[in-house]
Amino acid sequence: MKGDELIATGVNRVTDDCDPTAHAEVMAIRAACQKLKTFDLSGCTLYTSCEPCPMCLGAIYWARLDAVYYAANRVDAAHADFDDDFIYQEVPISPEKRSLPFIHLPLDNAIEPFALWGSLTNKVPY
Repeated sequence: MKGDELIATGVNRVTDDCDPTAHAEVMAIRAACQKLKTFDLSGCTLYTSCEPCPMCLGAIYWARLDAVYYAANRVDAAHADFDDDFIYQEVPISPEKRSLPFIHLPLDNAIEPFALWGSLTNKVPY
């Protein structure tokens, strides 16, 4: 089906679903993945009303979209009391200096899940 036109819409459902991850971009990605039966949206383009927040930006990269077209930007969203720009400002700050505490727990076995994943021969890479 890739290459054909597919319209998968997403509407912001944060307050309706009591789900802070239910942004319209994430909902559209979820719908497209379900319709295409894949987690790889290479060959797809996302159109959105606003520059995606950092969470949606991460989802867009994970989904491997080809392009994103947006109208308003993060500063416009900030003027409407959305946290997008604030979160963008927090991302490059080292975790221990962010306004929300991020505490590293340096466990001896912390990398074991990654080592196990790396050694699997039957994994589905993503």
